[in-house]
Amino acid sequence: MRLHDQTFGLEKGYPRCSSSSSFEKPGYEHIRVFGGVYMDLRNRVIVNIRILKGLLAACKRTDCFTLPQPPGGPGPAQLSPSMAAMSLQSNTPEALRVVNLLQERNLLPPSPVSAPTPCLPQDLQKLNFSIENAVRIKKTSLLLSKGLFCSLVSSMQQLPVVTSSTIVRCRSCRTYINPFVSFLDQRRWKCNLCYRVNDVPEEFMYNPVSRSYGEPHKRPEVQNATIEFIAPSEYMLRPPQPAVYLFVLDVSHNAVETGFLSVFCQSVLDNIDALPGDSRTKVGFITFDSTIHFYNLQEGLSQPQMLIVSDIEDIFLPTPDSLLVNLNECKELVQDLLKSLPSLFEKTMETQSALGSALQAAFKLLSPTGGRMSVFQTQLPNLGVGALQSREDPNQRASSKDIQHLSPATDFYKKLALDCSGQQVAVDLFLLSAQYCDMASLGCISRYSAGSVYYYPSYHHRHNPAQVERFQKDLKRYLTRKIGFEAVMRIRCTKGLSIHTFHGNFFVRSTDLLSLPNVNPDAGFAVQMSIEENLDDMQVVSFQAALLYTSSKGERRIRVHTLCLPVANSVSDIFAGADVQAITGLLACMAVDRSVTASLSDARDAMINASIDSLSSYRQFALTIQQPGLLAPTCLRLFPLYILALLKQKAFRTGTSTRLDERMFAMYQLKYQPLAFAMLMIHPALYRVDDLTDEGALNINERTIPQPAILQLSVEKLSREGAFLMDAGTVMYLWIGRNCHPNFLTQVLGVPNYAALPDNLYLLPELDTAESQRTRAFIGWLRDQRPFFPSLHIIRDESQLKPVFMQSMIEDRTESALSYYEFLLHVQQQISK
Repeated sequence: MRLHDQTFGLEKGYPRCSSSSSFEKPGYEHIRVFGGVYMDLRNRVIVNIRILKGLLAACKRTDCFTLPQPPGGPGPAQLSPSMAAMSLQSNTPEALRVVNLLQERNLLPPSPVSAPTPCLPQDLQKLNFSIENAVRIKKTSLLLSKGLFCSLVSSMQQLPVVTSSTIVRCRSCRTYINPFVSFLDQRRWKCNLCYRVNDVPEEFMYNPVSRSYGEPHKRPEVQNATIEFIAPSEYMLRPPQPAVYLFVLDVSHNAVETGFLSVFCQSVLDNIDALPGDSRTKVGFITFDSTIHFYNLQEGLSQPQMLIVSDIEDIFLPTPDSLLVNLNECKELVQDLLKSLPSLFEKTMETQSALGSALQAAFKLLSPTGGRMSVFQTQLPNLGVGALQSREDPNQRASSKDIQHLSPATDFYKKLALDCSGQQVAVDLFLLSAQYCDMASLGCISRYSAGSVYYYPSYHHRHNPAQVERFQKDLKRYLTRKIGFEAVMRIRCTKGLSIHTFHGNFFVRSTDLLSLPNVNPDAGFAVQMSIEENLDDMQVVSFQAALLYTSSKGERRIRVHTLCLPVANSVSDIFAGADVQAITGLLACMAVDRSVTASLSDARDAMINASIDSLSSYRQFALTIQQPGLLAPTCLRLFPLYILALLKQKAFRTGTSTRLDERMFAMYQLKYQPLAFAMLMIHPALYRVDDLTDEGALNINERTIPQPAILQLSVEKLSREGAFLMDAGTVMYLWIGRNCHPNFLTQVLGVPNYAALPDNLYLLPELDTAESQRTRAFIGWLRDQRPFFPSLHIIRDESQLKPVFMQSMIEDRTESALSYYEFLLHVQQQISK
């Protein structure tokens, strides 16, 4: 799962990792940086930039790291007089309060963890992103891991959109003019990345907002860290493409048996008018089993025509011009097809799946324009190109420490994905299967084409209604969310820093250019950076991400995000700015790559060593007074807990019967989920919900949202008299204690007693009681904060899902993993060696 052969140079004890990896109406929402910053961009194609500030501390084994003085005079620190006072020192000494982890057990805060904010002058805080810092310290060199995180989250805020025939950029490094450049006078500005002095174009002297002349520093481009340009013709290699959607559907017997086809067709029918696009929008459909079925939807036909191609070895398009049709002109035929598809295959006995050939056919169909390919698959492809065989051995997966078959079985899907990327085609894969489907191989089609993978294990319209509900809600979001086409993104940074590794779903076209045939607001990615030169005499560094894309309305646009960060000048500053969640997220991305390229045990060892080395470095270089115990600064107090949580997460745990597909899906999620959602997968949030009150509640859209405290993930926090909600990101569990108060059972669950609770309950009844309204409001609020729909499972002591619930109790011992306290003892022992 690599796009690069670049390595992440780790010190002793760290296996070497390498790896490879946003969009909507802009606004700010959290984006964190590893070794550096977390940006907050609400709902845009936004770049979660977590960048590490240089570590400038002297120690026995390391030189000081500082940013170099730019040639030709002072650098960005001259942007404003107040910037000279900038430092990463925290205004809250609490961040550096020493904590003995072995003595203070209840370290989890009652509300979600927030990231630290560097001390920036007020004028810059107004311009800059809402940023949070993250650093990781290595034992021997005190170097920070540097990285950016991108997450695209939705927001109602509007970003400035500029229409201009001249987009002002640095003539040397091509950085877009931004709030952190220096104006030497009205006619010259200095780039904040390469320090070149550029001329101000004549047309830039006029401010379209104030309608005044001679104040270029007041232009929107220089007043906003996030901005969007309407791209002029020189940013186009061809006319902007239309929105094109092609659906590729498995219609084998296994697929029809699951019942997904009826749900899919009804969802598209319900949302067909909400598909993003304009009058040029095109749609098409392909179905497949052992043969490939195309559908002629040309305007003028009385009904759709099915065209079957049985030669799957040499696939061709029977009528190339009528398989992708204008949605507005042919809507009735499209609706007729969707209404008839489920019954068309309801009696099929065909069991084979020629997925590879169907993908080749879809690629041929989309190549001339580009677009989005949505593939729905319910079994292991077993016919034609790309055919796969089961590689899962349940006995091996349950007993071996090193998991096999995390790499693709064939390069067919990766090669096809790269072909798709070259033609501006992204592939989104929906896997609805109760059996092994080799996600390690199939996932490559999405990974390298900037698509997404959705997984619904054991999907069945009758036997698993919770998965059906989740599929319906996810599909509605997928069909209607904003989308961008034929996109590329480039990330630039201040001279002295460089980008070397990317994490997520895309193809790295050149060293710093990401190919994104589709961009959407629900994706995330991380970028690792390195310090190439000493950062002497620099007080700030800058980063800029520019995304060139075509909107669903056919407009070519450029979205630009610029971030300015202070450089640290002491070890204490580095620790004070540590963003523990950002650090954990980057380590998770690195561990996924290490698991695939080397082994799972290497990845696990690397994560453990990260915890050991960070606390060892803190003791050695930041503590002024040595004390006994396992010591950490308050800002890193949760780091060992999060590392233990990663070791017990589906992607990395051992000694359990974790299915191979489930493990691979967890790895995919860690790589491309925005950090906030990935952290819920790593360390779920546990709440007691049988005693919800309005005290401290939020009031949102005239709804009262209770805010219960987050509890430690340990069975000692559970009570048989209570009810507890676990939010694990993509799934929620409501555990009902055997002696739960009858009032909760009747007022919230609508049952007279515990014994009356039905099995497989996944919906809360809508009861007209205050308790029911509070509980549903809280769960609804949690769901509303994410782009996917987490299913809810209500479980009892006798439930089959109880072991899954208990497995997420991170702080307790499991079949093959230490308890939190035992893990802390192990870390202390290693530090003391």
